[in-house]
Amino acid sequence: MIDLGLKKKKKARKPAAKKEAASGTESKGKRRKDVAWKVLVSPHVTEKATEAAKNDHYFFKVASSASKTEIGKAVEDLYGVDVTAVKIVNVPAKKKRLGRMEGWKKGYKKAAVKLKKGQKIEVLPR
Repeated sequence: MIDLGLKKKKKARKPAAKKEAASGTESKGKRRKDVAWKVLVSPHVTEKATEAAKNDHYFFKVASSASKTEIGKAVEDLYGVDVTAVKIVNVPAKKKRLGRMEGWKKGYKKAAVKLKKGQKIEVLPR
C-alpha cells in the first residue's frame, strides 16, 4: 500500500504541570465553604424536625441538583460537625386552589442529616 501522507499523526502530549499541594488544599477548603450556601437552601423547621433534633437528626431544604456527598460536606464545613448519614427526599409540587384561582405550590428537595452522637447544630440562633 502506498503512503500518501493523508493520515494525521498524533502529537505526543506533555504532562501537565503539577500545582503545589499546599496551596491546592487551602483553596479547596475555601471553595467548599463558598459552595455550601448554594447546596443548603434553608433549614427545614417544623415541629417534627425540632423533635428529631433531639436525636441528632437535622433537616434542610437543598438545591435540586445536590447529591448526598455534597450535602454532607456542606453541613460539615458550614457547622463544623461530623455527618454520619444523609437521606434525601424529593417533595413533589402540589396543586392548590383558592376560590376560582388555581395554582401550584413549589416542590423542593429535602435532606435529613444525621450527626455523630452528642453533636448539635444551632439552626435558629436564639
